[in-house]
Amino acid sequence: MKKTSTPRGFKFSSLFCSIFGHHYVVSKEVTEHIKEYKCLHCQKQVTTDVSGRLSVLTPKMQEINETVADMYRKRKERVVQRVA
Repeated sequence: MKKTSTPRGFKFSSLFCSIFGHHYVVSKEVTEHIKEYKCLHCQKQVTTDVSGRLSVLTPKMQEINETVADMYRKRKERVVQRVA
């Protein structure tokens, strides 16, 4: 689908999402239970919050997700080293 850009963004895509709702796909898997999503039409980004609901992906939330992903990765490495 070709996107037409205007000074205010993708007008048709925003209209589509406002009528039919967003079509989110997983853009990044932070942990097994925390994921970041992106709308295929308007490119809106959201993430799962503490309660499991979708919330807007702000720069602060991106930083939190990066920190959680780093901690999760290090913990998994420690567990694998103990087993081996």
